[in-house]
Amino acid sequence: MPLPPPESRTLLALGARRRRPGSPPTEAIVRTLRELAKESEALVALFDARAVGGERHLLSAWAHLGRARGRGESRLRDRGAELVLYVAGDDQLPRALAKVGVSPATVEVVLVAERPRDPTALLDRFELDLDPSAYPRPVDPETLGRLGIEPAEWAAVPPSAWEGLLLERVALLDLSAPSGRSPTPKH
Repeated sequence: MPLPPPESRTLLALGARRRRPGSPPTEAIVRTLRELAKESEALVALFDARAVGGERHLLSAWAHLGRARGRGESRLRDRGAELVLYVAGDDQLPRALAKVGVSPATVEVVLVAERPRDPTALLDRFELDLDPSAYPRPVDPETLGRLGIEPAEWAAVPPSAWEGLLLERVALLDLSAPSGRSPTPKH
């Protein structure tokens, strides 16, 4: 299925890089994300670029988030945090953040924002520089490994199908009931 042209999408994503290693610190990034969430309902998220397998990966995660929320199946209050779960293909936020979140070692990032957010202003706010080489880029073994896809899984398909492994992880994530709890009450 072809992707909609970038100018028609309501979700913007672009590659960026930290101006200096470890700066801004992860805590400052989280603080800025929280401030932005209070200022507007428009979603803003940052991901380690090594954990994002291209445009379809992000757009699929965002679409699944929207559908789940539309059905009233949200796990977390913050949509940005829930998007992290979908991008990581993991139902636990700490594990998902370890897979796709920005850490002190992260250099290249993917900035994701819903319109009408101005990506240039967001880059400045996060003290990041635009870097188109950081995103989008093809799925590689490092990305697959970061997202918990075992070498045996990706070795079983040609590299042209690796993106499909990521999309499958996103699609299989079920956030309708918190992990360890049944979606229906017990009597």
